[in-house]
Amino acid sequence: MKKFILMVMLLAPMTMFAQKFGCVDYDAVAQDIPEYAKAQGELQALAKQYDNELQAMREELERKAGEYDKTKSTMNATKQQETEQALMEMQQKIQQAYQDNSQKLQQKQQELLTPIQTKVAKAIENVGNNGKYVYIVMSNSLPFINKTLCDDVTEACKSEVRKLK
Repeated sequence: MKKFILMVMLLAPMTMFAQKFGCVDYDAVAQDIPEYAKAQGELQALAKQYDNELQAMREELERKAGEYDKTKSTMNATKQQETEQALMEMQQKIQQAYQDNSQKLQQKQQELLTPIQTKVAKAIENVGNNGKYVYIVMSNSLPFINKTLCDDVTEACKSEVRKLK
């Protein structure tokens, strides 16, 4: 009996300080927001537009390089140098366009996804506060999460994010 009372006395403080852990599938919550699909569509359309522009530039370069190869033997040295210089400039222009487009796409992505990320973060925070969670971790960003030791709060976060309209 003494051992039982002693064990209860030792375990009582541990249960008072029990910590509640949650895990969330961040992507699933983000994809549940209607603006997310719209943003993804917009980003894909912009990426496709940039790819098409670059492809047209590459095709033009290939066409001009092919013409140059065919007529190179009939050109004088000055004309060859001018044509080679023009081809190199076209190549540099393509590389610059690729870098510029990548940068524009990143900026657009940040512009479109930041409000969505803010909503998801707010929903997770609300679920954490309402559910008295000590930690809520993103389940898809960690190598292992023991699902029996943490509550999956993804559905609660989806519900919460819908309220944030």
